[in-house]
Amino acid sequence: MGKARKPKAVKLIVGMLAKSQKLFDIAEEFFIKEYGPVDYKSPAISFGYTDYYEKEMGSPLKRKFISFKKTVSPEIIAKIKLFANSIEETLSADKKRRINIDPGYVSDSKLVLATTKDYFHRIYLNYGIYAEVTLKWRKGSFEPFEWTYPDYRSKEYIAILNHIRNFFMQVEGRPRSSPAR
Repeated sequence: MGKARKPKAVKLIVGMLAKSQKLFDIAEEFFIKEYGPVDYKSPAISFGYTDYYEKEMGSPLKRKFISFKKTVSPEIIAKIKLFANSIEETLSADKKRRINIDPGYVSDSKLVLATTKDYFHRIYLNYGIYAEVTLKWRKGSFEPFEWTYPDYRSKEYIAILNHIRNFFMQVEGRPRSSPAR
């Protein structure tokens, strides 16, 4: 029988989708006030993987990732998603979102994203929030699953997330290439 243990700390990341750098900056400030300093900011990346968000948010959209210096316990990701939803609502105009915020975390073996949408590969957490393992770490890089969204399958996103994971592993003093078992 295994013994229940406290989970290892993970690296909080936030993926943001918006038309404006100003919205990225405002959302980032909300997160900094709540979760502390940012240790990584990706460049704004053109987002052309779907037109799903265009009717609500307009176009052209950009994606930006940030990660945080302070690690968090994975059990708080549901509350972080609720916080992200409140920021989206605060920054909305005419009852339409102007920014989409997807919090998640990087561990030694995976990228997990929080969502309000249930499906077969998502696990209910709490407060109406589900968790999805979006990428797995294998042979020195993140790899997608059959359900991974096209943008998270891209070489550009994977390179950014690999960078964040490698930095996390160095800071935590863990081997960079192999997940804990």
